[in-house]
Amino acid sequence: MPEARSFGEELGEELNLTSPSVVRSLVESLGLSPKRSRGQNFLVSRAVLERIVARAELSPEDVVLEVGPGLGVLTRELLTRVRAVVAVELEPAFAELLPRTLEGAAASLAVVLGDAAHLEPSMLASALGELGCVSGPTKLVANLPYSVAATVLFRAFERLGSLVRATVMVQREVADRIAARPSTKDYGAYTVKLALHSRVVNRFEVARESFWPAPHVDSAVVTLERGERADAEALSRVSTLVDAAFAQRRKTLANNLFAAGIPREAVEGALTRLSLDPRVRAEALAPTQFLELSELLPIDLTEDGRLRCV
Repeated sequence: MPEARSFGEELGEELNLTSPSVVRSLVESLGLSPKRSRGQNFLVSRAVLERIVARAELSPEDVVLEVGPGLGVLTRELLTRVRAVVAVELEPAFAELLPRTLEGAAASLAVVLGDAAHLEPSMLASALGELGCVSGPTKLVANLPYSVAATVLFRAFERLGSLVRATVMVQREVADRIAARPSTKDYGAYTVKLALHSRVVNRFEVARESFWPAPHVDSAVVTLERGERADAEALSRVSTLVDAAFAQRRKTLANNLFAAGIPREAVEGALTRLSLDPRVRAEALAPTQFLELSELLPIDLTEDGRLRCV
């Protein structure tokens, strides 16, 4: 009986997933071409890969969620350091290929074929069960598809209560929004809502030449840690309030909240109690001030998630 050949041998070269030529061969073997619309730019820098893993602060007890694993260059590094990896992949060809590119290292890997932009705990439940993991992922480590990066990161912290840390590659502009300070152009509803769940602990920039093919945008790796946990109902309420507050950036906070149906006297009274100018705009408030504001206003959520006065 002939000896089984490794996937690298089948391709006729060593399976070095940080080699652009190997990556190209793998992609061509699938009859695919990288889709920029799905952020299929493959990391080919060993130095950047090592920095991502170091920033993730992994332990042998961790269960890692990876989104957009592609060919598995990051997945392979994760599997040698943690208890298990659940990888969510949208491209069926990559999902099928992943266990092969990882050869014998895939025993603690579960691949979920799906769209992480709609991430829910139920999406991961079966995979976690296969791996013998009774709780959810503790870390998110990923080179996120840029078109959905902001959504995936927020949903992970919002929906996965087990998550304590995330180290993710995103488009530089998204990193700017994540780390923005009040009263700056990048500070907005997304910044505030994410900050209610987590805090940025570090960041580094990544050159375009670190990918094949090189993207048309600049990239950055951001690490966030879970913040102090607020009540889930309170977070839902303040998140909806934040969306209303930033509905029209050129308007004052008070006018945006009036437009959302909150009585003028209630808004003005709350702003006074917080020692805020009645002409203040939403971008001037820190995330904790939005939480305080939501507690002072007579508001609740309807069944379909809209604000209502009580």
